[in-house]
Amino acid sequence: MEERKWEELNMDILVNVFGRVGMESLLLDVPFVCKPWYKASREPQCWGHLIFPEYIKPDDIWEEDSPDRGFAERLVTTYQENLSVTAFMKFIVNRSCGCATIIKVPKHCTEEALEYIANECPRLKVLDVGLYNFSMEDIIPKFVSKWKSLEMMRLGKFHMKSVLPQIGLHCNNFIWLSAPYTYIQKDEALVMVASLPKLKCLDLHGATFEKEALVMILQGCKQLVHLDIRDCWGFRGDDAEILELASHIPSFMCEGSNIGLGALSPPVYNLEADHELFCDKIHHDDCVYDFDFDFDFDDLLI
Repeated sequence: MEERKWEELNMDILVNVFGRVGMESLLLDVPFVCKPWYKASREPQCWGHLIFPEYIKPDDIWEEDSPDRGFAERLVTTYQENLSVTAFMKFIVNRSCGCATIIKVPKHCTEEALEYIANECPRLKVLDVGLYNFSMEDIIPKFVSKWKSLEMMRLGKFHMKSVLPQIGLHCNNFIWLSAPYTYIQKDEALVMVASLPKLKCLDLHGATFEKEALVMILQGCKQLVHLDIRDCWGFRGDDAEILELASHIPSFMCEGSNIGLGALSPPVYNLEADHELFCDKIHHDDCVYDFDFDFDFDDLLI
């Protein structure tokens, strides 16, 4: 049987494959193989999941072994230009032609870039702003109303009280919140309970709690089916009251949590691993979710 050549594959197959290879390969490898691959790489469906590297400009990278250094340097070499973060983000968003459903923004994301995403990505379902994008705190609430289809978000330490009310007001399908290593006091818990009564999945691993705040969340978010509060400070993982209040949650994780800082070793912040955990919750096809616990996730979408 005569072998088929890769460049002769059906366009739909190529697009399906290239949509899974990641931003670096899709931008800097695939288009230079052959003309059919170049043509396929320009299809908007390849750009539905925009996982930007943490750093885009080589000058912003301090660590020599940063996983983003190679991408940033290749970008400059290939395009013979040190693009600004805003210019690069607009360039990539334009490739999606409004098809993007998942976006992770880089560090140093600007208000201009986020506003561009808000205007050009109306189908957005998943947004990850990272843990330490401090400049996003006052910006995100301005644009949440644009993302009517938003279902999942990963926030940093200082966004909760300003962002969650806007999500509750504009995003009727929102079910999944990730805010690891944040500070959860009674004010944050009150906002969460009031804004997201239909929340089903909540990841707060590594957070620092007031115990009363955790009790408020457990009593107020009655539809939770997944709660991750591992390695937290402010309560014991074997607290009888907490375990009783969480007994109805199919997937409840609280291992490693304790009352005081002195009883625990300092937390290790592995942002790359955290983001991989976040993305593991997302099945690639049309943002259908795939959780590690055993239940029919279709029930979440009813």
